[in-house]
Amino acid sequence: MKEKTDAKNLNAALKRLSEITEWFDAREEIDVEEGLEKVKEAVSLIKASKERLKAVENEFEEIKKEMDSEESKVNY
Repeated sequence: MKEKTDAKNLNAALKRLSEITEWFDAREEIDVEEGLEKVKEAVSLIKASKERLKAVENEFEEIKKEMDSEESKVNY
């Protein structure tokens, strides 16, 4: 269940980052304080997303190792 929650969180983070980008793009003039809050939120979302992507990468590496191990057993 945690994997689905993590995937939803990653998707939600990416969606929110897109919304923040659109917010900046839609402004001719940006309120500095509001912009700063958006940047802080984006940085937090990026950090969390990087951590989750690293975890996903590690999971894929583990699966690959398992597959390679199983392949070696079959070849003997």
